[in-house]
Amino acid sequence: MRFKTVLTFIVVTILALTTVIANENYSSELDNDTQVIDSKIKISKDAEFVEMVPEIVQAQTKPKSKNIDKPLTSTVKTTTTSTTATTTAAKSTTLKPTPAIALAARTLNGVTPKNMTRNFLQRVGALKVSEGFSLAEFGLDVFGDGGYDWSNNNNRMAPPSIPSHVANGYVISPQRLQEIRSHMMYWYFDQDMYGGRGDYQYDIHASMTQLHKNLNFRLPFFGFIYNYTRLSLNGYLEFSDPPEYLTYPLNFPIKDWPKRRDPAFIGIWFSKCRVGRIYPTDIDQRTPGVYFRLERDLITRTDRFGVEVRERTMWDIREGVVGAETFIPKHVVIATWKNVSFAGGIDNSLFRTNTFQMILATDEVYSYAIFNYDLLKWSSNTEAGGDTTTGEGGVPAYVGFNAGNGTRSYEYKPYSQQMVIRDLTGRGWGNGFPGRHLFRIDEQILIGSCNKDIDAAYLPLTFAPEAGNMLGGTVVNITGPCFDPKIRVTCHFDTEDVLGTYVNKNRVICVQPFLKAEGWVRFEISVGNQRFKWRGKYFVETPALATEKIFFETEDVHQKSPDQIHISWDPYNLTSNLNANIMISLWGYREVTIYPQLEYIDVVEASLTNTGSYVIYPKNYINRNNYNNDLQFGFLQINLTSPEQYSGLKISPTLWSRPIPLGWYFNKQWERRHGLKWPQALCDNWVRSDRFLRTFTGDLPLCPCTLEQAVNDKGRYRPDKECDKDSNPTCLRHKNAIHCVVSGTPVAEGAEQECCYDRYGFLMLTQDQVWGSRPRRNHNLGKMPWNEAGKVPTLSNWFHDMRPWYSCCYWQKEQSVNCETFRFERRPSQDCVGYQAPGVAGVFGDPHLITFDGAQYTFNGLGEFVLSRSVAADQRFEVQGRFEQLPKNLHGPVMATQLTAMAMRGNTTTTIEVRLRPKFARWRYALDVLADGRPIYFDRESMKFQHFDGVTVYTPTYLLNQSQVVVMFDSGVGVEVVENEGYMTGRVYLPWNFINKTAGLLGNWSFNVFDDFVLPDSTILNLNLNNLQQIYYNFGLKWMLADRYIPGVGAALFNREDGRTASYYSNASFVPNFVKEPQDFLPANRSYDVERAEELCGESYQCRYDYGMTLNVDLAHFTKIYYDTLVNIRTLNSKRIVSCGVLETPRFGRKLSFDFMPGAKISFECNEGFVLMGDQRRECMANGLWNMPEYGYTYCLREIFYTRRIAFIAIAIIVCVILPLMVCIVCGIYRFRQKQLKEDPSWQMSIPRSRASSRSNLRQLSGPDDDSDTNGTETLKKSRSYDKVYRTNEPLPGKPRIDFPAKKWDLDDEDVTSSEGSENKDTKIASDIEYVNKIGDKPRQMGRRSLRNNSSTDQDQHEDDGTAIDDPTQQEQQQQGAQQKANITTNSAYNQPPSPETDDEHSPTQLQQRQYSPTFSGVDSRNSSMNYQTNAAAQNRFGGVPVLPNNTKFFNRPPSNIPAGATAITPLRQAPAVAQQTPTTMPLTQDNGLPSPPYAASPTPSVQRSTEV
Repeated sequence: MRFKTVLTFIVVTILALTTVIANENYSSELDNDTQVIDSKIKISKDAEFVEMVPEIVQAQTKPKSKNIDKPLTSTVKTTTTSTTATTTAAKSTTLKPTPAIALAARTLNGVTPKNMTRNFLQRVGALKVSEGFSLAEFGLDVFGDGGYDWSNNNNRMAPPSIPSHVANGYVISPQRLQEIRSHMMYWYFDQDMYGGRGDYQYDIHASMTQLHKNLNFRLPFFGFIYNYTRLSLNGYLEFSDPPEYLTYPLNFPIKDWPKRRDPAFIGIWFSKCRVGRIYPTDIDQRTPGVYFRLERDLITRTDRFGVEVRERTMWDIREGVVGAETFIPKHVVIATWKNVSFAGGIDNSLFRTNTFQMILATDEVYSYAIFNYDLLKWSSNTEAGGDTTTGEGGVPAYVGFNAGNGTRSYEYKPYSQQMVIRDLTGRGWGNGFPGRHLFRIDEQILIGSCNKDIDAAYLPLTFAPEAGNMLGGTVVNITGPCFDPKIRVTCHFDTEDVLGTYVNKNRVICVQPFLKAEGWVRFEISVGNQRFKWRGKYFVETPALATEKIFFETEDVHQKSPDQIHISWDPYNLTSNLNANIMISLWGYREVTIYPQLEYIDVVEASLTNTGSYVIYPKNYINRNNYNNDLQFGFLQINLTSPEQYSGLKISPTLWSRPIPLGWYFNKQWERRHGLKWPQALCDNWVRSDRFLRTFTGDLPLCPCTLEQAVNDKGRYRPDKECDKDSNPTCLRHKNAIHCVVSGTPVAEGAEQECCYDRYGFLMLTQDQVWGSRPRRNHNLGKMPWNEAGKVPTLSNWFHDMRPWYSCCYWQKEQSVNCETFRFERRPSQDCVGYQAPGVAGVFGDPHLITFDGAQYTFNGLGEFVLSRSVAADQRFEVQGRFEQLPKNLHGPVMATQLTAMAMRGNTTTTIEVRLRPKFARWRYALDVLADGRPIYFDRESMKFQHFDGVTVYTPTYLLNQSQVVVMFDSGVGVEVVENEGYMTGRVYLPWNFINKTAGLLGNWSFNVFDDFVLPDSTILNLNLNNLQQIYYNFGLKWMLADRYIPGVGAALFNREDGRTASYYSNASFVPNFVKEPQDFLPANRSYDVERAEELCGESYQCRYDYGMTLNVDLAHFTKIYYDTLVNIRTLNSKRIVSCGVLETPRFGRKLSFDFMPGAKISFECNEGFVLMGDQRRECMANGLWNMPEYGYTYCLREIFYTRRIAFIAIAIIVCVILPLMVCIVCGIYRFRQKQLKEDPSWQMSIPRSRASSRSNLRQLSGPDDDSDTNGTETLKKSRSYDKVYRTNEPLPGKPRIDFPAKKWDLDDEDVTSSEGSENKDTKIASDIEYVNKIGDKPRQMGRRSLRNNSSTDQDQHEDDGTAIDDPTQQEQQQQGAQQKANITTNSAYNQPPSPETDDEHSPTQLQQRQYSPTFSGVDSRNSSMNYQTNAAAQNRFGGVPVLPNNTKFFNRPPSNIPAGATAITPLRQAPAVAQQTPTTMPLTQDNGLPSPPYAASPTPSVQRSTEV
């Protein structure tokens, strides 16, 4: 019966609550837009709002909360008459007006919703109402918030708990935001509108001190991530079970974890507490105890309470914690401990209470905590030694954070467990409130409020951003000590000091100056005259790798003369006011002295609205006259013009662009100075200066031949951010490349190697193309000391290497002289002929090792061991590993270990440690990286590559979870650490200069596997790789590390927190499993596990071993992957890559392909205007050499030089061959003559004479005074050349052959008519030739000169009758007559005599007009180089005598023996064409066989004979 009664009561209660909720939901469906209350609304006289304890509020208000009780300006105006109470309520209450809507009363068993709400509010004492009560009369949204009073921040009643996500919801006003933020304590309620207890956790009491809470979202805390929490009465939120007992003072983490529980918690007041009591006169009558409120999904919430929680939390954190300027809370947890007392006190101690509050806000990536300490009256519980009355005297409460699981903790010094803990209510000054303390808690604990300054204490600074551009202008917000506006603050960046600007008691701003440094530098502040005791580390970004703040939409800025340049930026990086005015300026850099100079150039735009975009028109700056040859690259800068108008500070943030060339700005000025070829002038200047600098390529490492080799050389090369296949494939300065690598650290001279690879994975060379790999004189990281010219990070690199590339190549043609000088001489690529791939060894699994020489074995040591170390004194490095036991499996403990951490160091470098993070801490970062014990992170783009002393650390650009870390040392040693699903592998890369210089678990690298097992004392062991027990005891344990230094082993490099030592991790007595195969060490009833291992792993015994030991599929899977990867890298690096090296492209030419591997055939071409010299094709042979050129090395020669060369070669041949030959001939003739004269003194050599001597011969024949060409009988003197054979007995066509006896003329030695002449011409004449001069004139020679034109150049002028012309007038007339005769002659090439066949067809008159030259015969013409007419050959055959070409020099002058009348009638005869032979042709006789001289009969010798000379 009792059960039925209880059940009926429960059902009735549920129905009643359901009805109430339904009514409230119905009312919330109405519109709740804010509107002004209609002035016609009538307010009841009896209605009034009252404070619950108004007298106490005025009497006991704390001084620090004065602004809480200030009257608030009402947002509601009314014109109706009301009572004093109503007016007061209207002024002190912010009402939410609603539209005047006629509401129909809904009844529920005779009770309307109005009466229900009125009765409830009356019952809780929050409202005194009359019978005519209506919340709508006061403008309250009845259906949206149930008539909730939003004006009372200490309202005990919770607002409606139904969140809304509809559009066009509540929008908070600045006044309302200011009002709710004026209170330090956040909301907490002990009642709600449905009769509940609100946020009050009545289940938490002395008997049950904690309560589990599901968050249903991710809460990042101290590296871990949680979706639940436990609310404890003892002043903390915990995420795991607390320890069984506490030992005071409390120390976290628990050192003997996991033997003892080590909880993760957020402790605002970690001390044993109990619920206290309050006095009836207390201001706040909310129930003492623990409150908990959770607000989710605030980003999309549009209901009023959700919006107000989001905005209040967001602005409190943004303004209170540096670096949270963009934070938007997604979820908020509010936990409040109100009036809690200490445990163990007497009854009266229950009134001695503390009140504090914790607010957690997260966006599921970043998490923040706000600690509000409202009231602190006790500090210690009795268990910690406190007295039972006041709670004093013992160990005060613990304030701080613990990550749990034995990892790390943060204790809030100097307050935690110290007597000054009472100062928590008066310090902090978060958001201006004393007693508010803020923290960032997601990954590390960063304090966000000022701390108590204790002398001689090392207190870390909290500042943001923690990195900035080297050029300066970054506004750094600093929190640390509590600041005073009257006390100066000095900030020290590396070597530069700047003064800070006071913002509030909790914050100071310092603007980073121009720093000539990179990487992590010291950052310290000094307050007043104190020393710099607040310290931190600030990361300086190089300008080339800094976070890009100004974006160029196109590549126009790199052009020589662009029309316009589009730039954009994020306006919120300057100010949230988009109407602010900004200025854009231009800066340049140069090195003309030992001190680098960053100089201001010009204002690009003096005043511009902060819209986030701008277009630069270079034509606007063509008339500038600020020319400077040295300022060829620079930066754009954007800053606010009047920052005090927007932030109240005279400090403006500065945005810098990446380095850009300045051709777009200076091109017209350079053109006015140097002409149109100004790029050539700039390049020439650079070439001259660069030739004076030292050679830098000698120390650079050689480039790998292929892309595979480059990405697997982890010790010497890292990806180039300007051309990275994973993050930046644009490759602006290396077109056609898919990936580039650069040397990780500068060499001794500060230079940098760059290697780029094409789509086929082959090295690109500048000898082949302008986009090839280019070594750089200056590394992007610079070289110490950074403040000298030529050593500044990025700037020196651009000044010496990037700047000339633009002026020499990019702004000129690729085949220009300047570009080829840059490519071939100043920055030539280094080929890969001598490249040596590094040696590789690794450790993986649980754990398995492969040595540098390839030995494979398993070593399951427990502790810290030496993996590899150098035994050479000049080149030292150490790589150590930590092995921890694997977790239990289904069958119990696993007697095997795994790699969990690696530590490494060079000779004098920074120590780098890489750790595997705990399982639930790998949600964001998979690995922890520590540099000298300080955690570093790589999630920011500008911090992907971080350089320390002697070492560079980076993560691949495509990874955000820090699961792969590469460490590069200056010595070329590289260490790669990779994590997957909690399983780690480590690989060590060594250059060849460490051969026979290593020891440790990874063996001695000597290419001999038998000397790998070397003990610390250099003893070499011969061990069986299959005997794991022998390897374990005789070799592996000998390399175990300790905290002290061990000779030959060294000391541990690991950083251990909380006082742990090497013995915490080491256990030499641990006995692992020494059997390799699962079928040998697993029981017979686990045959399935053996089969599963075979199925998963195949041939890999390491994989089978790991699965058999752990039954973990992930471990087995990644063990196999790690093994395969390591073996593949070793195989690739051990394979010899044959390369023929650089085959230089001929200057002013090109290669048709760029391959340099065996079998490649390379052809060459030259540019227009050049001639290819040497071999046109070369081939790369299998031995790695180019074939020897057959015709010489290939080069391109200008055509004009080629012509000169041919001429010089001809001259050289003449000088070197013909001239000596002639000398030899002359010498031979001379010797021969001397010999003949010696034998016969009267001997004379017959020397052939030239034709030019025929005239003198004829003159000698006629006598000393005879100058004519005829003899006394007017017969022509026949002049013949006897250097040929003349035959007159040739058979004639159609005639019988007549045989004439051969007869040698008697002119052999003394032919007076020959052109050669004779010394005895005065005594002998030709007896068979008759010379007749029929006209009786003075004989004259009929040679060439007599046939010349009668021109001004002729020495002999004659009348028509043959007499000389002495009178100039007569001579002129004769010349005119001769010219007229010449004009009627034809312009044929040659005037030839007629053939014999046509000779008789002409009349005697015509025969008299024929010309005849006895010095030319048909035989002569056939051997002449002159170009005769077509019919010349036929005429020559029949004896026709060709004459000289028809020109004025030879043809217009008649023979001297032709009468004047004859030459005046008919012009000189043109040679007729050869007539076709017919039977009627006149027979050829001796008389007509040769042409007869004109005006005379042909002398016919009595006997025909042949003449031979």
